[in-house]
Amino acid sequence: MLLIYETEANYAGEAGEKLLADIIAQHMKLGAELAASGIDWSGSELAPTFTAATVGGNGVVHDGPFAETHEQLGGYYMVDVPDREAAIAWARKIPLSPGGKVEVRPTGGHG
Repeated sequence: MLLIYETEANYAGEAGEKLLADIIAQHMKLGAELAASGIDWSGSELAPTFTAATVGGNGVVHDGPFAETHEQLGGYYMVDVPDREAAIAWARKIPLSPGGKVEVRPTGGHG
């Protein structure tokens, strides 16, 4: 799984809206490249963090995301690739706003 972390503030205002349009266009190209490569994949952007809710182990609900960081989890790609190096190669192609990062993490591992 390729987890995209960026600062939501990068997409604020008129310049941010233009940046977002550019980034979305680049994501569309990357999706086409993934499909053309024959790799099974899926992905999505996530709604802004102000829409998040966090449920604790005691059932208490807090507004907002679990982690309070400068970057927010903004989207993800799930790619079915043979190894970590292939996942990192695809992660390097993900378009990011300034300061953005992509976390590469395998799924599963239990069973």
